[in-house]
Amino acid sequence: MLSFDQTHISRYRSLDFYARQVVEGFITGRHRSPFHGFSVEFSDYRQYNTGESTRNIDWHLYGRTDRLYVKQFEEETNLRCQLLIDQSGSMFFPTERQGDVEKPNKLTFSVYAAAVLLELLHRQRDAVGLTLMGGDVPLQTACRSTSAHKQYLLGEMEKMLAATPDAVLSGKGTSERTLAETLHLVAEQLHRRSLVVLFTDAFVHSGEEENLFDALRHLRHLRHEVIIFHTYDLSHEVQLSYGTRPHLFVDLETGRRLKVQPDEVAAAYRDEMEHLFSALRTHAMQYRIDYVPVDVGKGFHQVLLPFLLKRSKAN
Repeated sequence: MLSFDQTHISRYRSLDFYARQVVEGFITGRHRSPFHGFSVEFSDYRQYNTGESTRNIDWHLYGRTDRLYVKQFEEETNLRCQLLIDQSGSMFFPTERQGDVEKPNKLTFSVYAAAVLLELLHRQRDAVGLTLMGGDVPLQTACRSTSAHKQYLLGEMEKMLAATPDAVLSGKGTSERTLAETLHLVAEQLHRRSLVVLFTDAFVHSGEEENLFDALRHLRHLRHEVIIFHTYDLSHEVQLSYGTRPHLFVDLETGRRLKVQPDEVAAAYRDEMEHLFSALRTHAMQYRIDYVPVDVGKGFHQVLLPFLLKRSKAN
């Protein structure tokens, strides 16, 4: 079985990863919490209530206003993060690049990026859970911060690296639960405000786009922070750059085969893809979701490093 090349993970260990919005944690840590405590960073003033502790009264403000106000602080808290990886057949594209980190396919990028986030979050004592969806072996774990749980999640991810598209090429091995249904389920099962990181190519059946957008809206309605790593191969999946000779295309979700002259359908195909991508970007902006386009043809590090630097608190 293929295992992680740790050199691709260890190069990110000097970075930190922070939630951007308020989250709910379970021990004192580094992320902003909705609960007020007595730590780190000043938040706001509120009027003093008779009988409570005078510890945080701002006496300088009292001298200027002749009113008693109490300082409130933002407690820093450990994060709960659910990593969601789409392992449906289309995520194996390009199939010949399965397990190649330097120039990965969509699934390989997703697995390695999730492993890097797991490493960073574990080092920060954050709790991480994993949801695998779309394949023949679905998985959903609770969020935990133990070393044993981290090793278990890495083991499950390694299984995906060792997987092959053979089952889906024959039209087998696809979960009956759709991407949208899985997102709705995760939204309901996360009982605290959490960070949800989704790796997917967002390829859904025609007419199901609104279901996907509704599921994303559900996550945000429950005040979870959401990051979408939208994976695709720009040259082949979006631009349909296959030249002028006929090609046999195989649907990795169903095994259906279709012989096509790419240049004859390229214009209409690109319009459809742009419509899908534009709708996803627009809904992400509307819902205040961090949308990360991932052209896997650029390579793993060219995509992940800029994102992590952007999410660093120092930036």
